[in-house]
Amino acid sequence: MSPSAQAKVLRALQENRIFRVGGEKEIEVDVRIVAATNKDLKAEIAASRFREDLFHRLAVIPIHVPALNDRRDDILLLAQHFLGIICEQHGKVLIEMTDGAAMLLQKADWTGNIRELRNVVERLVILTPKGRKIDEALVKQYGSLSTI
Repeated sequence: MSPSAQAKVLRALQENRIFRVGGEKEIEVDVRIVAATNKDLKAEIAASRFREDLFHRLAVIPIHVPALNDRRDDILLLAQHFLGIICEQHGKVLIEMTDGAAMLLQKADWTGNIRELRNVVERLVILTPKGRKIDEALVKQYGSLSTI
């Protein structure tokens, strides 16, 4: 977030007032902000790229969500969840996944975290031939993961 955007967010949080883009009068607002980042904000503050006062305004209830690589037990649960949603979205019967395919997904390096996992599952759903399970060969062929 640019320094000017940080200043505007901080001002809005402190004063509960904003200006619409192109507007000429202030509008009173009552908002709560849920913010997420993959950056180390304390390092960003030390490097003068993030305002410390805004950090303290936002960090009322910090929640640390570990990277997917640090929660390997969640990978299969998430993959199955995405599999159900994506099959439904694409009008496909729920596709099963073999144990070997599941093991490959669980061992993969998920640098893109949950977004990457969801994209891989969607690719597999789209490219899995009708009547076939997602198996190791399909994961290796279509998974596009560096560690598979």
